[in-house]
Amino acid sequence: MLTNDAVQPDSDYTGFIKKVKDSTGIDLAQYKEAQMKRRLTTLRTKNGFNTFSAFFEAMLKDKSLFYEFLDRMTINVSEFWRNPNRWEVLRDSILPQLQKSGKNLKVWSAACSTGEEPYTIATILADKNILSSTTLHATDIDDGALEKAKKGLYLERSLKDVPADVAKRHFTPNGHMFAVNDNLKKAVQFRKGNLLTDTFETGYDLIVCRNVMIYFTEEAKSMLYHKFAASLRPGGVLFVGSTEQIFSPAQYGFDSSETFFYHKNG
Repeated sequence: MLTNDAVQPDSDYTGFIKKVKDSTGIDLAQYKEAQMKRRLTTLRTKNGFNTFSAFFEAMLKDKSLFYEFLDRMTINVSEFWRNPNRWEVLRDSILPQLQKSGKNLKVWSAACSTGEEPYTIATILADKNILSSTTLHATDIDDGALEKAKKGLYLERSLKDVPADVAKRHFTPNGHMFAVNDNLKKAVQFRKGNLLTDTFETGYDLIVCRNVMIYFTEEAKSMLYHKFAASLRPGGVLFVGSTEQIFSPAQYGFDSSETFFYHKNG
């Protein structure tokens, strides 16, 4: 039976943060503490643990519990064509600008969750007849999310914002689900990645990282914007979420020509 655990010593949570970082490389200290602690306290209590220390020990022994922790930490909530007007700007304005270089494009969906975002990018590239000539990477820290992404099976509600003609071209009904067509699945290179600790590849024309930065501290955001800027080619574009407008983008070497799109200077 659980005792009253509404108030735990800070050392219990800070110890948990250190153990998670030491064992997995995931640095929870880079996330906003109030949000993360509340979310993980709910998860810990639900699973019957009075302390984060006990919860961590159980996570080491139970892989399913560890995956549940990753799911709760990363908030895998995504949809295709989320905020449709922004994707239309990408399709109608940003990509034509990037194509002027005449080179094959290199694109990265960072923190791709269960795949809706990179597959959205893939539908747009396919409709422009440049998917086969584009390198399209997609990374996430959560193995479970990546496995779902690779399967490419989604509930109908995930497609609610997809234009009807796009859905008809690129998805196939599969029982109560919808399957991403094989040409899109083959085009997306999924792999595990930690935004906070990884060294990023360079030469990207477009990096899409949406609805993730809101969970990070200001220090972590600043570090990431610098890393994204270094990863883009001059003239490349960073596309962020609708609640993640960058203030003073010039400090990272960006300028903004469209809302939520930032061009790398040079």
